[in-house]
Amino acid sequence: MSDAAIRVGVIGGSGLYEIEELTDRREVTVDTPFGPPSDRLLVGRLEGLEVAFLPRHGRGHRLLPTELNFRANIWALKSLGVEWIISASAVGSLDGNVRPLDVVVPDQFIDRTRHRVDTFFGDGLVAHVSLADPVCSVLRGVLVESLREVGARVHDGGTYLCMEGPQFSTRAESNLYRAWGATVIGMTNLQEARLAREAEICYATLALVTDWDCWKDDEDPVSVDAVVERLGRNARTARETVRRAVGRLPERRECACARALDTAIITPRELVPEETIRRLGPVVARVLGR
Repeated sequence: MSDAAIRVGVIGGSGLYEIEELTDRREVTVDTPFGPPSDRLLVGRLEGLEVAFLPRHGRGHRLLPTELNFRANIWALKSLGVEWIISASAVGSLDGNVRPLDVVVPDQFIDRTRHRVDTFFGDGLVAHVSLADPVCSVLRGVLVESLREVGARVHDGGTYLCMEGPQFSTRAESNLYRAWGATVIGMTNLQEARLAREAEICYATLALVTDWDCWKDDEDPVSVDAVVERLGRNARTARETVRRAVGRLPERRECACARALDTAIITPRELVPEETIRRLGPVVARVLGR
């Protein structure tokens, strides 16, 4: 493996299963204390930087949203030294001004999941990170600027409602989420954002709009066929945006994401089981040591 630091991770969702622009490619298998990640990581160079790509649902789209091992995915990226995670995922629109093939870069989330583990902590170590602003503002700005460069119809900010799935919404649910002010709906990104913050990784999402969910009376309800038809165009936009974004990331992180654990851990160090510290490894190494 190259000695160059792997500072950037990309998690690809529906339709974005690889980044063709990566050069000097190699596959990396990472064993984590939480089990295997979604797949082997593809590591290569992009705009002069080492980048690790992880297909969220595995190659061939084998994993349901609820089956994703979110902790293993984020731990694996952290263990490689990743400081920035760019997430890309297909979403439905809950806003009449946000059309299919638009891209939203959300700044907020609402959680409607029910069956997922979404924290690294527990087992004798209590921590409460701030999630008031769950998306890195620096990385968000880079993505918005890059999207505008590639000519995408971009929406700077918005609320991503994360549902359990795998079924799509009922009409009643879709209209409820609209009444709450949600902008888009998806099934994966909030757990990643929570865990990335605990791991002190900057995180932001390219929410690639494929459909209107089912609230729009003059449109057919969302279907797999409708989603798949638009995934190819969305994926091309995502790949070019990622390429441009990677090239303009700052050398040093000055945002609060990089030190999210400074005021989050409540348990005194001497009371934390050594096995817990060992298992969390790179997640807590900066604040608790190994």
